[in-house]
Amino acid sequence: MSTGTGIQSTHRRRAAELIYVTHYSGLETPKGCEYNLNYHFLRKGFNCWRVAGFAFVLVLLVLLYMATAESHETLILRDYNYKPHHPMRLLHSSMPINKHSVEEKIWMKPNISNDYHQCIARPRNRIKTGSNGYILVHANGGLNQMRTGICDMVAIAKIMNATLVLPSLDHQSFWTDPSDFKDIFDWRHFMDVLKDDIEIVEFLPLEFARKKPYLKAPVSWSKASYYRGEMSLLLKKHKVIQFTHTDSRLVNNGLASSLQKLRCRANYEALQYSHEIQQLGKKLVQRLRSKGESYIALHLRYEKDMLAFTGCSNSLRVDEAEELRAMRYGIKHWKEKEINSKERRQNGGCPMSPREAAFFLKAMGYPPTTQIYIVAGEIYGNTSMDAFHKDYSNVFSHTTLMTREELDLFKRYQNRLAAVDHIVALESDVFVYTYDGNMAKVVQGHRKFEGFRKTISPDRRKFVKLIDMLDNGVITWDAFSSRVKAIHKDRVGAPFERKAGESPRVEENFYANPFPGCICTGKQPSKSFLT
Repeated sequence: MSTGTGIQSTHRRRAAELIYVTHYSGLETPKGCEYNLNYHFLRKGFNCWRVAGFAFVLVLLVLLYMATAESHETLILRDYNYKPHHPMRLLHSSMPINKHSVEEKIWMKPNISNDYHQCIARPRNRIKTGSNGYILVHANGGLNQMRTGICDMVAIAKIMNATLVLPSLDHQSFWTDPSDFKDIFDWRHFMDVLKDDIEIVEFLPLEFARKKPYLKAPVSWSKASYYRGEMSLLLKKHKVIQFTHTDSRLVNNGLASSLQKLRCRANYEALQYSHEIQQLGKKLVQRLRSKGESYIALHLRYEKDMLAFTGCSNSLRVDEAEELRAMRYGIKHWKEKEINSKERRQNGGCPMSPREAAFFLKAMGYPPTTQIYIVAGEIYGNTSMDAFHKDYSNVFSHTTLMTREELDLFKRYQNRLAAVDHIVALESDVFVYTYDGNMAKVVQGHRKFEGFRKTISPDRRKFVKLIDMLDNGVITWDAFSSRVKAIHKDRVGAPFERKAGESPRVEENFYANPFPGCICTGKQPSKSFLT
């Protein structure tokens, strides 16, 4: 039996030894006492009946204490407010399970066959033809939205037979980061990797630089035919087009296989972060692994901009909820203004709160000593993280893991910090995301591409119902944990094919699941996940 401190109880062993002594010391009969002179209390002349009675009472007391301790432990495990101090305490006391097998299971990646492999090689004997003109790209949004947008623009340049000018990045979004493409990405590597696919230039030639470009926002979720027809005609006419938006401008499905592979070459091979960012990301990973321990990267999207956008103000103070509402009304291009926060949460439309995320990890079996790296900016709410820290103490972020000198170099640049977080999340043993934002899509897709690394995607709608039942005393902690595990046993990042939906807006995103397209099955061991 395990105690709360992680030390193995010796109650059963002591009881067995005492029985052994009473048997071989002759305490079963008065006559047997006089033949065993090895024990001090017998040599002192104690009455054998008194010794036998003392031993019998002692055995009863030990057995009674053991039964009480076991009963007490079972009751503790049913109290969902209990904070366990050892991994075995997360399991029901009546289930003697090997500690190491439990720990291995919670970190284990999905079981896949060796039929899966990366398949993004460039088609052979591709002939490049003359360019129809130049595309200027202004990527909009946060880092990960800009990243996927740039990958789409690479494919669009291919469709339009256009020359791509190095993209410019958004400086006007919520983060107001002044970083540009060369500050975040290895721009020379980007150009070199894609040189056999499309033509890329650092700047517009002088003869075109003096000319005002034709401004155009491409239609969202457009097919290749849109760019091959209407947009190509505009390019041939104006010679220079500036795309003012890049987010979601190309369909997820229905593209030629060569274009899907090109998107992935752009994403997974060409768009490498700058040397400075890569080195810092590796340092943070090394610091997390310095004691040989595994870690979770938790994308806790409980940030001000997301809460304002979704209208989710549950568990926040009245003044905080009002601040979010004012922000939502102040941003004109956010179309939805009046939002029922309670209803949205019940439908699974809200990011998990820190408390909900902590309960989710506990229910999934992760002990309180688990290392957790928070992949996010500043968590909103004055006391939002208190409940999380109550259950998990080994909580880190780029802010706490960086040295003061490192942080001073990066703290003004939210997109560079997001790039560092991307690296740490990609390399984590387990990635858990609490909302389907752009970073969640990019990281989970990248982890699939790198061999279906364990990625847990909570079913927020079902989870919210369960945690509300728990809070209302309808179910016990054991029942809650069991149901959470059952719901998510097939939501850990195993392979499944991306399916086309009724519309691109509601179907699974290409960058969240590049299978099929960039992950293939069958005998092509160019880069098997298991080699």
